[in-house]
Amino acid sequence: MSKLVLIDAFAILHRAFHAIPPLTNRNGEPTNAIYGFVSIILRVIGDLNPDYLAVCFDVKVPTFRHKEFKEYQSQRPPMADELSSQIGKAKDFLKAANIPIYLKEGYEADDLLGTIAKKGDFDSVVIVTGDKDILQLVDKKIKIYMPIVGLSSAKLFGEEEAKERMGVLPIQIPDYKALVGDPSDNYPGVSGIGPKTAEKLLEKYPDIDKIYAHLEDIDPKIRTKLEVGKKDVLLFHRLATIVKDVDIKIDFAEMKKWNIASSDVLKLFEEFGFKTLTKRIKEVGQKLDQEKQGSLF
Repeated sequence: MSKLVLIDAFAILHRAFHAIPPLTNRNGEPTNAIYGFVSIILRVIGDLNPDYLAVCFDVKVPTFRHKEFKEYQSQRPPMADELSSQIGKAKDFLKAANIPIYLKEGYEADDLLGTIAKKGDFDSVVIVTGDKDILQLVDKKIKIYMPIVGLSSAKLFGEEEAKERMGVLPIQIPDYKALVGDPSDNYPGVSGIGPKTAEKLLEKYPDIDKIYAHLEDIDPKIRTKLEVGKKDVLLFHRLATIVKDVDIKIDFAEMKKWNIASSDVLKLFEEFGFKTLTKRIKEVGQKLDQEKQGSLF
């Protein structure tokens, strides 16, 4: 059984930054986000025992979504300096642990996660994120591992859990967002259509196209709202859909070479002042060595 685990870097770093009280290294530089980031990766390794491991990052430059809809995420405040200053440290850690990093201008980490997850020939794929939008990728093979209640626990979302969380099937999440809107991405949705109406429509019709193909069968009041908002709905649906064919070079062989307890990682942790994590890293490394020798992990 081969298992690929993909990590949504910014989603986890952001969650860690807000979940862990301020920490600094000997130089007074903030380290709480990277501390939480590493802690989650250690939990992921212990809980999921991946064969292949990679991390995807967002990039600062505008994506195709910003270009097509200028209000996209425009309400979000800029990233705190205390968090942005830790991104480089996170990448240093990943490089020291030989965990491949993927990013591409014009696309979000979600798109890279979707592309890699769909292209890999694995028995199972698990995406680690705090972003519920990625639940749209869930299928028979792909699951989402999501930290909840800060960083104290995590839940594995399959098809049933994703539907319970979102109210619609995973594949229908972009349709749902297009109809209802999404404050986090600044999609207004269709005026007058709320979650219950959207869920009922998507329970009867599988997607946006089928809804508009059957407008004559829909209640006149709802039909009018859909007709007025059609242009925006189609745009929001396209933007809310994770791209699964980004043109990137994927090296699955490199994803198997990760070493969480390398000497480079230990040296980096000394610089960060991570004494507790150094102990945990060594314990994880010992367990992984035992597994390679045929012992139970």
